[in-house]
Amino acid sequence: MIILINGAFGVGKTTVAEKLTSKLENSMIFDPEEVGYMLRNIVTDDIKLLHEKTDDFQDIQLWKSLTVHIAGLLKNTYGKDLIIPMTIHNKSYFHYILAGLTDIDESTYHFCLTADRETIHDRLRSRGETEGNWCFQQTEKCLTSYQDPCFQAFIQTEDLSLDEITEIIKKAVG
Repeated sequence: MIILINGAFGVGKTTVAEKLTSKLENSMIFDPEEVGYMLRNIVTDDIKLLHEKTDDFQDIQLWKSLTVHIAGLLKNTYGKDLIIPMTIHNKSYFHYILAGLTDIDESTYHFCLTADRETIHDRLRSRGETEGNWCFQQTEKCLTSYQDPCFQAFIQTEDLSLDEITEIIKKAVG
């Protein structure tokens, strides 16, 4: 099984993923940000392709394919269910990754955690993010993108506890 937990920066994806991992036997977290950090260090600005010259490592050509490839390697090598917290608001990237994960394991689920702007910004501040930094700047893009039904199943997190969110996901995946 693969569980992709999507949502804006600060909405609680990693916190939910960690709690879910403690509740689901034989599971592990795979964070594609680590792939992005690696690529950002390897693919320097002077060798980036034109469309890669942005402030988002998800725009680096290799990020999508490596994310899917590494997920497959982790699943096949360690035999664990993968829980993947990831902010992905670009529809074409989302479809590519979701299709790739589903090819790895038919039991692939996607959940998009949502909250309003104020809640997201409060959560970003509470985790020590500096007002106006890159994470804050992504909020509007995410809120707009996540209006599209392709990103469902949505879980509105504002009035739910961590335990309630993880129970919703556990019930949905059986």
